[in-house]
Amino acid sequence: MSKNQNTFIKKQKAELKKRKKREKQEKMAARKDQPKSGDLDDMIAYVDEFGNISDTPPEPEPPKKENPQRKENPPRRDYPNNAQQQNNRNTNLKS
Repeated sequence: MSKNQNTFIKKQKAELKKRKKREKQEKMAARKDQPKSGDLDDMIAYVDEFGNISDTPPEPEPPKKENPQRKENPPRRDYPNNAQQQNNRNTNLKS
């Protein structure tokens, strides 16, 4: 007579369990063997203008040359007539 199928399946499951446990221990040992570096330089990441992450810092951009002919906007002035109208508006809202 032949052996029961249950014992064969139990042996296969036990072997599979042992194999997985052994692989897990090997992975743990490999992780422990890797050198750990707590340097700040290893933890820093840079993002470029396109949103890509890299380990190297971006190159500094050259300074922009200003156009001497281009004039800046003059400072804004508050005219007395405008200030009076704004005060009237504010008092009307408070009432």
